[in-house]
Amino acid sequence: MAVNYKIYKSTRRGATMGKYYARAIHRETVTTKDLAQTMQANCTVKHSDIIAVLTELSEVVKAELQRGNRVKIEGLGTFKIGITTEGAESAKEFTAANIKGSHIIFMPELSVDANGKRVKSLLSGLRVKEAENYVSLKDDVTGEDNAEGDNHGV
Repeated sequence: MAVNYKIYKSTRRGATMGKYYARAIHRETVTTKDLAQTMQANCTVKHSDIIAVLTELSEVVKAELQRGNRVKIEGLGTFKIGITTEGAESAKEFTAANIKGSHIIFMPELSVDANGKRVKSLLSGLRVKEAENYVSLKDDVTGEDNAEGDNHGV
């Protein structure tokens, strides 16, 4: 199965304005319960045990991140905390008040393909194709663009 995309026309100011790009379409959201159901079908562990482990995993990852640790989950990637700060005129003037926010940084695990190219393990073998169930800009014979604009970068 492939990841579907749809084409849109960028309305972002600058060099991208008026150019056409693709945006991935996500079919649905898969929950922890859904993952546990699939995992139960693939192995001998019961659904309730998988739910318990996944729930505990999220709690332990949170605790480790809040301790200032990186968390690496083999086959998936590494999570760490990042912070957003406001600059100070000198190191002596910088205080915790300069810290404006925090966020999670996820670095996917990398592998090397047969050509020696580094590939994010979760994307290995990925295929993409244009979605079939939307009005494609390729089909617009009026010359008008009815696509949504890109307000989140390109």
